[in-house]
Amino acid sequence: MNLSFLHVLCSFLTNTVVISLFWLFLKMLRQFIISTVGRRQPLLMISQSRLASNLDKTEYTTPGEIVDFDDPPHLPVPEYPVRPDEPLEARKQRLLYQSRKRGMLENDLLLSTFVAKHLKDFNAEQTAEYDQLINGVSNDWDIFYWATDTKPTPPQFDTEIMRLLKEHVKNHEKVQRIRQPDL
Repeated sequence: MNLSFLHVLCSFLTNTVVISLFWLFLKMLRQFIISTVGRRQPLLMISQSRLASNLDKTEYTTPGEIVDFDDPPHLPVPEYPVRPDEPLEARKQRLLYQSRKRGMLENDLLLSTFVAKHLKDFNAEQTAEYDQLINGVSNDWDIFYWATDTKPTPPQFDTEIMRLLKEHVKNHEKVQRIRQPDL
């Protein structure tokens, strides 16, 4: 009986100490907030205005025109090496990798899902057209703008493959493309 009494007493004292320390912490926190309220007020006003502006979706609309500058002529764009003797399966494997690793998430998602859906059925000519599309263009943003019909596609890239890519981007099936397909 003495052990259970001691056990209850120790438990009571431990809980009392924890509660006392908690109240002491709250009291100190309250004093800190009161002493710094003059400095904190502008910060609170800024954060409240930011929260209010997040509700206004008009400031997040897509701009009417794309600001896109041509590359200056003094910057040479390297030519992509043509690989005429590359076997078709090796070329498809290379294009699968290159479609997944563009350095731009938008194109990574669009091109990797496009390749997962279509590349296996491409013949040699279609595979060469796709190779020219993703490796002949010096700027990945161009591919993205053409595929999304934001900018007109130049005639040399307006091919059967580009039309397939544009249809893929329209996503008529409403497939969620938030990650790349598994290999």
